[in-house]
Amino acid sequence: AIDSGTYIQPSKQTLGQWLDVWEKTYLSGVKPRTRAIYADNIRLHIKPALGAVRLEALNTHEIQQFYNAMGEPSRTRKAGLAPKTIKDIHGVLHKALRQAVEIGYLRFNPADACKLPRVERKELAPLDDAQITAFLQTIKGSRFETLLTVTLFTGMREGEVLGLTWDNVNFKAGTVTISKQALLHESEAGGGFQLGSTKNGKSRTIAPASAVMALLKQHKGEQAKQRLKVGKLWGNTALVFTDEIGRPLTKATVYRAFKKAAAEIGRPDARFHDLRHTFATLALQNGVDVKTVSSMLGHYDAGFTLRTYTHATRQKQDEAAQTMGSFMAQVM
Repeated sequence: AIDSGTYIQPSKQTLGQWLDVWEKTYLSGVKPRTRAIYADNIRLHIKPALGAVRLEALNTHEIQQFYNAMGEPSRTRKAGLAPKTIKDIHGVLHKALRQAVEIGYLRFNPADACKLPRVERKELAPLDDAQITAFLQTIKGSRFETLLTVTLFTGMREGEVLGLTWDNVNFKAGTVTISKQALLHESEAGGGFQLGSTKNGKSRTIAPASAVMALLKQHKGEQAKQRLKVGKLWGNTALVFTDEIGRPLTKATVYRAFKKAAAEIGRPDARFHDLRHTFATLALQNGVDVKTVSSMLGHYDAGFTLRTYTHATRQKQDEAAQTMGSFMAQVM
């Protein structure tokens, strides 16, 4: 390294220089989309503020001031960054500094003692019964009817439904195995598309309603007809949901279709992920036990599901209280 002129003494290395090394060398196992987010946080936030500081001179006070400043308005932004965004930026910086400690460039991680702004959990806004009915009517006959309906009644994440392949759909058993997700959708032509592991790295098998499986079977038949129609133009993919010539769908394309339908039913604020929340809420409110719902959603434990969907479980608790009240009235 000395001979090639690339060696940098730890005492002279700046944080910016170390971040360049860390990003190129130590993120090989990170998913492409996550890696891109890390790179953006480094380029847009960390380097401009702290990049010139010598790595070994960086201290907790400087980092804390950096976090505090991000939460305030500035010349380039009218409002401060959201607490969740600041927490994400901290996560990137903390990991990079932790690696520097493990190598021996730093004696301790100066980001350890920093205080982060409190992240307020946003209220979930699943579709109610009337909105679900209106949503299904709105998408009926549209290009993305099956995709959106399957998402709504299985609780799959957007990347999971876009990365679903036919080999994971078992019509005989009536099951769908979710083992991968679409990672990148950078262009309308499917450029940059990749399949990777699910969010928690584990696969799960769900048994959707028979109506969902019927929709998928109908969709497969229609896709086969379309494939014959376009012939050699068909993309070499086994994906369940594709464009008209078999190429992967982009998140942007599906997002626009969803937002258009959501606006038409009076829910322009709805996010695609709210379809997943709607499924979970419906399942819990209709008596499906928490452990089963947690397994279908791919959560790491049922406790997380309970904490996330307290609004749904609270309704069941109220119903249970009414039931016990009726019983007590009879026996007393």
